[in-house]
Amino acid sequence: MKIDVLVAEIGSTTTIVNAFNIHNQDPVFLGRGVANTTVDTDVTKGLQQAIEELTRFLDVDSVEYSEMFASSSAAGGLRMTVHGLVYEMTVRASKEAALNAGANIHLVTANKITDRDLSKIIEIDPNIILIAGGTDYGEKETALYNIKRILELDLKIPIIYAGNIENQEEIKVIFKNKEMEKYLKIVENVYPRVDYLNIIPLRKVIYETFEENIIHAKGMNNILDMVNQKIMPTPGSVMESTMILKENLGNIITIDVGGATTDIHSVSIPSDDFLKFQEGEPLSKRTVEGDLGVFINHNNVIELIHKTELINKILITDSEYKDILKDYSYIPKSKMEKDFVFELTKKCAELALDRHVGDLKKVYTSSGLKIIPEGKDLSQVEYIVLTGGALVNLDNTESIILDYIKRNPTKLLPRESVEILRDFDYILSSVGVLSLKYPDIAFTLLKKSLRIE
Repeated sequence: MKIDVLVAEIGSTTTIVNAFNIHNQDPVFLGRGVANTTVDTDVTKGLQQAIEELTRFLDVDSVEYSEMFASSSAAGGLRMTVHGLVYEMTVRASKEAALNAGANIHLVTANKITDRDLSKIIEIDPNIILIAGGTDYGEKETALYNIKRILELDLKIPIIYAGNIENQEEIKVIFKNKEMEKYLKIVENVYPRVDYLNIIPLRKVIYETFEENIIHAKGMNNILDMVNQKIMPTPGSVMESTMILKENLGNIITIDVGGATTDIHSVSIPSDDFLKFQEGEPLSKRTVEGDLGVFINHNNVIELIHKTELINKILITDSEYKDILKDYSYIPKSKMEKDFVFELTKKCAELALDRHVGDLKKVYTSSGLKIIPEGKDLSQVEYIVLTGGALVNLDNTESIILDYIKRNPTKLLPRESVEILRDFDYILSSVGVLSLKYPDIAFTLLKKSLRIE
């Protein structure tokens, strides 16, 4: 069978291959194949197995494709460290851009880097190092110092500079003298002036750098023999889909509860009432909670709920609780298992929203008590999209979000009338990378998955 496009999602646990026919008036999602990710040997083996599973699902003898795109979060995804000048300024801007692009940030430093920081970088073994610092034509020395110290480590990995443009020529000379030019990427300042975040150029370079250095797991370098189109970090792909929905529908939040992490993506303008308090908050924001997941991190989530409370919520005995954990799978089958995963999913979503959404704070001033907003204002959001295996496949997960909104009246959340959409075909992350080449087709596929007429 000839298929227009395959999109592979190579995760830490599973590898998914989604099939699409797009070169007609009505682009369609055909189906998917799923296999275990063979991260310990060669990830292309798991990819081949997922294609074989797709072949069986479609009930055909073989599958041929014209184009294959891919997203990856295997082997920890895109590991980055971020180094800037002032935490609330250049560091924050750099961090927002990296998260926006789908990175997992393992270290953030402000001001001049220390020997201890250098030791941590070696231990982390990042895929990309991001250095910023100074508004344009402002402070210069910190970024130059940090680059020189990091180059002492002699790490053969990409280093992106997104700081004061006055430093660019000197940085090129430093890298040339060290014979490290091929590892340097220079991009526009991510924080060119006070309270202005210039995220988009940096996000694009992070995507490109990830694609050029896709060697994060055994066999990832071989994947280019199969993938002939764009490759990007999976969370970045979800953000791309979220931004397409913002452009076509309106202000939006995407909630992605996964096996290892829970990500919140929001693309929304603030209300007029709170606009003056939103300086420094990006239009598009992603937060990733590495401790919140319903499979790999399920033990951590259980501790956050507390065992006794969890047992009482799902009305099971201590013996039944032990049975669930003994045979725990990321695909629940019985009602008891589904109720268990539902409670884990609820906790993940609630805590992730707590960390993403702004709140109204009481501030005592010389003129008395004032209430001011702090953090991202999402009160103007019109749509919330649910994705990730748990939110998509479990029943009534919309109630998790509506209940959270009702119980948090001071938070800068959407109204209870917000429209909650479910990624029924579970293709949000596939369509995001597809959108880099086919944006209009991507929106059509998203509408179908979200069941939008």
